[in-house]
Amino acid sequence: MDSRSGGAGSACGISAEAGRTTRSELEETVVALFDQFRNPILRYVFSIGLSPQDGEDVIQEVFMSLFRHLHLGRSRKNLRGWIFRVAHNLALKKRFANQKNRPLEDPDGVFVDRQPDPSPSVEEQLVASERRSGLLAVVRVLPELDRHCLRLRSEGLRYREIAEVLGISLGSVSMSLTRSLARLERAGGR
Repeated sequence: MDSRSGGAGSACGISAEAGRTTRSELEETVVALFDQFRNPILRYVFSIGLSPQDGEDVIQEVFMSLFRHLHLGRSRKNLRGWIFRVAHNLALKKRFANQKNRPLEDPDGVFVDRQPDPSPSVEEQLVASERRSGLLAVVRVLPELDRHCLRLRSEGLRYREIAEVLGISLGSVSMSLTRSLARLERAGGR
C-alpha cells in the first residue's frame, strides 16, 4: 500500500503508477471499493431525496462506471472523490427524472435521522425530539448546495473533494459549511 497517495485507491492497494491490470484485478478493486463506499454513498443519495430502490440503482451505475473508468486506464487519483461525484450527478439526474413523473415523498431531501431517541425517560425523549425538530427545520431551509456540502462533509470528504464533487470553488465549500454549521449551532443552543 502506498500511504503517500492518500486517496481511496491506496486503501485498496492501487497506486497511481500501477500499470495495466487484469480484468480479475479490476473486479477485485471495484468490489473492494464497493464494500468500502456503498453505505456512505447510499446515505448521500438518500439525502438528495432518492428512494431506496433509486439509491440502489444509482449505486449500481456508479460502480459499473467505475469499472469502465479503471478498465480504460483512466486516472486512479482520488477515487473516493470520483465515486462521490459520479453518485452526486447520477442522483441529481434520477431525482430530476422522478420529479417529472411523480412528486417526491421527501422533497427537502433532509438527511437527519427521524427515528425517536431511545432515551430512558419521556422527558429526555421530548427534549431530544424538540431539538431534533429544530435542527431538522434549519436543515430544511438551507439552500440545496449547503445541504449537499454538509452531507458530503458528514461522509468524511475533505473540502477539496467536496468542491470537486459539486463543481464549486474551495472557498464556496468553506463559506457554505461555515454558514450551515453556524445556523445549526444557533438552533441547537436554543
